[in-house]
Amino acid sequence: MEEIFEVEEDLMLDGLKIVQDKRYYRFTSDSILLSRFASVKKGERVADFCAGSGIVGLHYYGLNKNKVKSVTLFELQDELANLAQKSIELNGLQDNFSVQRGKLQDADKAYNSTFSLILCNPPYKKKNSGEQNLSNHIAICRHECEITLSEIIKTAKRLLMPGGRFCICQRIERLTDLLCDLRANALEPNRMVFVKTKSGDPYLVIVEATKDRTPQLKVFSEIINGEN
Repeated sequence: MEEIFEVEEDLMLDGLKIVQDKRYYRFTSDSILLSRFASVKKGERVADFCAGSGIVGLHYYGLNKNKVKSVTLFELQDELANLAQKSIELNGLQDNFSVQRGKLQDADKAYNSTFSLILCNPPYKKKNSGEQNLSNHIAICRHECEITLSEIIKTAKRLLMPGGRFCICQRIERLTDLLCDLRANALEPNRMVFVKTKSGDPYLVIVEATKDRTPQLKVFSEIINGEN
């Protein structure tokens, strides 16, 4: 019997489903926490950077569908971009979603100053750090092989409209890198939350920054992630 790799998973959210492939990188709870933390305004034009199979953009849309006008998924790897496209079609969202393939830092200038909100669950690890001997596909998802945190933030600044927001999650050990790069690119952190394990150890931070905003940071109560 031929093994089936592609599966449809119910997001338990307004009937939405996502197509995943057992051979490729699959989303974690970090993506769900990110989409839940991001703020929302009426008429949102959303981008999902490093989209993978599209979980962050799809889940955010499910939570806020009455306020989201469009979602653009940016993904480098064709295998994952194909899965994202299948999820769009499975849910009948062709009028609301689109997939852009290729290097994020090379995003078409037509997208400059386009988005009101950019979401990003990025590769957490610097190149040649952490886990070794990973497949190329998994390495690209977990490590900065094809794009760095600084390049992601620079691209966010370019693609955000004035007053637009950038919401990103990152491992706690890279918080200083994240905050420094955000401010250097006129993306002012204004909302932040730490995520900790059941044992009380923070491992993740989620930050929302606004383009060209006066400094004013609010730190929310910690989230306890039951998966860790």
